[in-house]
Order: sequence, then structure tokens, then C-alpha cells
Amino acid sequence: MHDSLLLFGATGDLAQRYLFPSLLHLLRDRLLPDGFRVVAIGRTEHDDDGFRAWLRERIADGDARNGALDDLLGRIHYHPLNLNDIDGMAATLSRYADRPAVSYLSTPPNLFESACLGLKAAGLLEPPSRLVLEKPIGHDLPSAREIDATLKSALDESRIFRIDHYLGKAPVQNLLALRFGNTLLEAVWDNRCIESVDILVAETAGVDGREGYYADYGALRDMVQNHMLQLLALVAMEPPAALDADSIRDEKRKVLRALRPMTAADAAADSIRGRYGAGVVEGSAVKGFTADSAVETFVGLRAWIDNWRWAGVPFRLATGKRLPSRTTEVLVNFKPVTHWVFDRPDSKHATPNRLRMRLQPEETIELGLMGSLAAPEWGATELMPMSLDMAMLPPKRRIAYERLMIDALKGDQTLFVRDDEVEAQWRWIDSISAAWAQAGTAVQEYPAGSWGPAAATAFLPRTVHGPAGRRG
Repeated sequence: MHDSLLLFGATGDLAQRYLFPSLLHLLRDRLLPDGFRVVAIGRTEHDDDGFRAWLRERIADGDARNGALDDLLGRIHYHPLNLNDIDGMAATLSRYADRPAVSYLSTPPNLFESACLGLKAAGLLEPPSRLVLEKPIGHDLPSAREIDATLKSALDESRIFRIDHYLGKAPVQNLLALRFGNTLLEAVWDNRCIESVDILVAETAGVDGREGYYADYGALRDMVQNHMLQLLALVAMEPPAALDADSIRDEKRKVLRALRPMTAADAAADSIRGRYGAGVVEGSAVKGFTADSAVETFVGLRAWIDNWRWAGVPFRLATGKRLPSRTTEVLVNFKPVTHWVFDRPDSKHATPNRLRMRLQPEETIELGLMGSLAAPEWGATELMPMSLDMAMLPPKRRIAYERLMIDALKGDQTLFVRDDEVEAQWRWIDSISAAWAQAGTAVQEYPAGSWGPAAATAFLPRTVHGPAGRRG
């Protein structure tokens, strides 16, 4: 395990909310090496003491009693740097090339190339040092390839870790265990038994503070291209030959390459775009999102995987800002039984089986079944839905980044995204962007606090309540 971490974007929101708290928890639980150090790089002017005081104010001090916070702060050295100044980066950071390091780029993608060149010049990308990148990798397929070429000029693929924190969540690990460790589920995991799959990422937050970024990316590139397609690939992948990094990523790549490209003729039926206007979210009035570009804050898609296992099964993807609740879940909807023999409910009102994996706010996996209410005094057998909790969560809920940071320090790429996966994802996303442009797909406004435009109903799962959640 490497014991030196260079964290770029150290004054950013992601570092404050997740990365430093993850390091705090790992230190508290003695999961990091004794000599572990953090070199924090940001844009704000601070010296070491100034940054430590600034960070102390922003991290919950629940661990202060046992000295974990002081321990973390004492290991941090801070440098304000302009990442476009390659020579300046090399001069400042070369002192940390005394041992193998993991450099973590929690920065906008337009800084990846210059940061990589600066790290290379500082001697911080020599084997066996590693590089971690946050999404998104590029803006489209050509830009992703350009970034990848710069990365490959400095280090090989085995030392590049493209992070997607959804892959570090406990339910994702449990899904793989349930699928590939049990005959029961794998036997019905195909188009013979599964009717549809829903993937929903709903956020109550808006784009406040990220207007410039969002005007360039939108929901399609910000959420679907990475998080949602990785979840789709994990649900749809074939069983790997082994649980090593390349075997799992080989199977995910096959799924991503089998996604049917969208055409202008498909755009109206298989997609919808929306942008939130003024409304009320969680009891508070909020403003609408305005931008000069025709960018969406809500997107609904119907994806088709053209292979033997999934032919004809729709994968419905929906994500949006300023929706009524903060929810991320995957629902695998099974087909109803072929012949219904029970009195109540009748066949039209019976609830088909459903596997529900929730990633937030709770982390659970539930299997929805039908159970009997039969009793001696009743003259008929009545069935009702019942839920079987299939989650085996660890005794302590961890931030997803904790698992991923440990894996990056150890060099385990299993839960990180490979270059050919990124290209396959962008290839499909670019087909959607092109289809929208050719078809002139408009961005429809929806009030903040609703479930998207009125026509979004067809892309939302049955677990969504309210008028936009009823599919008939």
C-alpha cells in the first residue's frame, strides 16, 4: 500500500464533504500506513497551519475526542498551485517524489492534461506511482481520447484509476454477490423472466454554484455517461471468469458496446429532456435554472442492449435536479406469472416480483414477492406483496470513497473504470447528443419539486409516487 497521497482540488466541495472525512475514518480505524501523508493542493492561498484551521472548521468533529482529527491534520501539507503552470507544479511538488505516491485529481476535466504533465515533470508518475481521476473524463469521445492520450504518455493503464464512487457502495457489492453466488437469481436473470429494468438518480439539489460547468455538460453528460451506465453494466454483465479487475471490466465493456446507438427517429420515443423552473422543493421556494445553452437538468432514456440475454428488455434511465426526493435506486422488474390461480387480488392487480437496490438515502437490497394471507376462517386465498431484505451490510456504514481510496492505495482496479469502458460510454452518449441535434429535441420545462416534465412518466419507475409516477 502506498503511503503518500497528493490530493488536488483540496479546497473543493468533494474534498470537504467526502475525501477528507473518508481519510479521517480510515485513520481512525487504523487502515492506513503509519507513515501516511497527505499533500493537499488547491487554488486558495493558505500555509500549512492556515489550511489545517480552515479544514478543521469544515469537518465534523465527532472523532475529535479520540484524536483522529488532530492525527489527520498533522499529516497534511498544503500548497496553493495553478495547475496550468507545469513548471511551477514541478518545482513545488518534486520534493514529494521521494516515495511512490497516489495523485488524486479532484478537479474539472479541463485541468487533467496540464496536471498530468506537471506531475510527470515532478517525477510523481514514475512506476509504481498511480493516478486517480474524477468523472467526467472529457466532454465527448474525441476529448476523452485526447485526455487518455496525455495520460498514456505519462503512465500505463495499470496505474490509471478512473473513479466512480457509485461502484464503492455496499449494495453494488451485494448485487454482484447475489447474482454470481446464487443459482436462484442467475437462473432468471435474462429476457425470459425480466420485463424491464429501471435506474433512477433523483436529486433535490439544483445546480447552484455549478452553473458554468452544467451549462457545458447537462444531465446526460454529468450523470448518465458515468454513474448510470456503470450501474447498467453491472446489472447486465455476463458472469466473469474470475473476480479480478480485468475479468469484471471485460464483461462490463461487452454490455456497453452492445448498447444500441440512438437515432433521430428514436429520439422522440426513447428520450426526454427537461429543465427545472421555479418551484418548491422540501417546503422551500427555489429559482429556476437559466443558461444560454440548451442544456437539460432532467433526462429520461430508454436503452436497449442488443445481445442474447437482454434483447427486447427496456432499461429505463432517469435522472434530474430539483426533484421531490433524493433517491438512487435500481429496480429489476420480473414478468408476471404465466397463469394466475388466486382469488385475491385478481391477475390485473397482482404485483410482479421485483428486486430493488437502493443506493441512497438508504443502502439496501430488497426482493419483492407475493405471500399468502390464507387462514382457516377464510374461504379464499388472498395474496399480498411482501419484502425480503437481502442486504448484508457491514456493521459500520462507510462512505463509498473509503473503499475506493483504500483500493487505489493498494493498486486494486476492480472497482475503477477502464479506458475502453469510458470510450464505449461516450460512444453511446454521443449518439444521443447527435440524435437530439438531428431531431431538434426540445428541452421541456418542469416546476422544481416535480418529477420532471409531464411526459417523463414513461421513464420513471413504479416506486415514484405522484401523477408523474403512474404508468397505468
